[in-house]
Amino acid sequence: MRWVRAWGATLADRWSIVRLLPRAGLGLVAGLGLINVLLGALPVVFVVSTSMVLGKVPDAVAGGPESDAWKAMLALFGVAAAAFIGQQALAPFQIALGELMARRVDGQMFDDLMAAALRSRGIAPLEDQQALHDLRAAVDQVQYGFMSPGKACAGLLALVARYLQIVGYVAVVGVAFSWLAAAGLVVVVALFRYGQRNGIRKYSRLRFALDGPEREIDYLRKLGIQPAAGKEIRIFGLTRWLTGNLDRAYRAWLVPLWAARRKLYLWPFLWYAIAGLAVTGVVFVATGAAATDRLTLTAFALVMQAGLGALRLSEFYPEADNQIVVGMTAYEAVRRFAARVDTYPAELRDGAVPQGLAAVPEPAGVIHFDQVSFTYPGQQRPVFERLDLKVPVGRCTAIVGVNGAGKTTLVKLLARLYEPTGGAIRVDGVDIRDFAVTEWRRKLGVIFQDFARYEISAASNIGYGAIDDADDRVGIRAAAEGANIADALDALPRGLDTPLTRQVAGGTDLSGGQWQRVALARALFALRHGAPIVVLDEPTASLDVRAEARFFDEFAELTRGATTLLISHRFSTVRQADHIVVLEDGLVTEQGSHDELVASGGRYAELFRLQADRFVTAGAGGGQE
Repeated sequence: MRWVRAWGATLADRWSIVRLLPRAGLGLVAGLGLINVLLGALPVVFVVSTSMVLGKVPDAVAGGPESDAWKAMLALFGVAAAAFIGQQALAPFQIALGELMARRVDGQMFDDLMAAALRSRGIAPLEDQQALHDLRAAVDQVQYGFMSPGKACAGLLALVARYLQIVGYVAVVGVAFSWLAAAGLVVVVALFRYGQRNGIRKYSRLRFALDGPEREIDYLRKLGIQPAAGKEIRIFGLTRWLTGNLDRAYRAWLVPLWAARRKLYLWPFLWYAIAGLAVTGVVFVATGAAATDRLTLTAFALVMQAGLGALRLSEFYPEADNQIVVGMTAYEAVRRFAARVDTYPAELRDGAVPQGLAAVPEPAGVIHFDQVSFTYPGQQRPVFERLDLKVPVGRCTAIVGVNGAGKTTLVKLLARLYEPTGGAIRVDGVDIRDFAVTEWRRKLGVIFQDFARYEISAASNIGYGAIDDADDRVGIRAAAEGANIADALDALPRGLDTPLTRQVAGGTDLSGGQWQRVALARALFALRHGAPIVVLDEPTASLDVRAEARFFDEFAELTRGATTLLISHRFSTVRQADHIVVLEDGLVTEQGSHDELVASGGRYAELFRLQADRFVTAGAGGGQE
């Protein structure tokens, strides 16, 4: 029964690879297939011709160079030489075309991953741990691995050469000596090949199951060799900690692998070897016994060479075995990730408003979080339960609260990166789910705390705030000037066209404060091109209080008249906002202007004074918060 399941799994793997082959192009598949057919036939031709040469030697020597036997021997030798040279000539083409096939297929695999990652309406799949596990496993092999789905395709065609050789050698033994002996060789080869494939399949599954320890190893190795942590490792004496944890992580990874390898390869292959030696011994003893009266010299050479050739093919195939098993495991990870993503609503990409969905109007009155409830997928504790919050249009509203109050989740819901599990978000009374999601997002300019730092030009970093108008150089410069970053960007080697990364020639990096200014310019550029709602979700959390307050004051002034939402956990930096909302434990506990909230003496006033006192104390001591 185990054999049946193993062969069934093998056939399923092979069929999955066959379905991938058209992605490489039919011409390439046909060409590489033909090369592998030739590489399967030529070794058999070599064995047959060299055996026949050996059989002709006695008559050729007796007859001399002018005899027909001598000429026949030379002709057969020429065939053997041509077969040998043909193998050597075709082998590089097999490798080169196999690599081309792998690149074509893997390129499309990566396109599939990109398409799957981008086609969900929200970001839930990218925060789903199981989906991320499959994504990492797939990317590691598709992008960096030498055992990828593309390599599996090339490996499958390489098996054509191997199996044709086996068929040829077995046929030679059957014709020249005994079909029973040929069947014995088939049994031995099949036994060892079963052990190889089954062991690799189980070993591969264990490798993927040990993804956690392996990633910890990768993290610790990078930590030790990259500059970012170099100072602290030395200052705090973390070298011993680093090497100790690396040793522990390696053992957590290797010990199960060692145990599995012994279980899969040591004892099973001991029994395979005993059985294989027994069958092989019987075949060769029978051949030797028959050699004196039944076999000619040619037949004896054929049986011995073909038998040894067939036995040699019972080994591990370095060009195919790992590539097929691991490559198909990676392909399964690609398919699992795509299937997981497809459980979420698809993105609407054509820019048109689908039938039944309303066009997005310009907000005129209020954005209302109407009895909104929300719980993250896989979590039990809700972030919001019947949240009621109104954001006035055309004014600056600040959302403040301690860490964990739900401020960032509020922004994700507004941007429809997640959907409420209860209630609705309404614009002037209309549920935003009645709008096409892409059209709604065109009305938003959102800068998150972990805003993207694109490794492209400074101009593009700003222009991505309104991608359809990213060629508006005048608008980009105006946004940079509004964010007070234009002078710093002009001072770069290529001005606004300078790549903001040190990874490319002529590129440079910015300081944290300068990057925050670029992010602000991105939001201003979005506002300039029709995004009437602008949100800053704690993009200045790493700044000191003075710098953050100055940043928010500038932002409020630059966006005056627009609907702006400022998210902060610092109460002392948003006093200039028109309307302040205090969020605590997923509920609105207070709201009003700064003066009104301070005068009421509630939670806002308490936390404002607490943070203000800390700031004054730090300032008196000559320091910063």
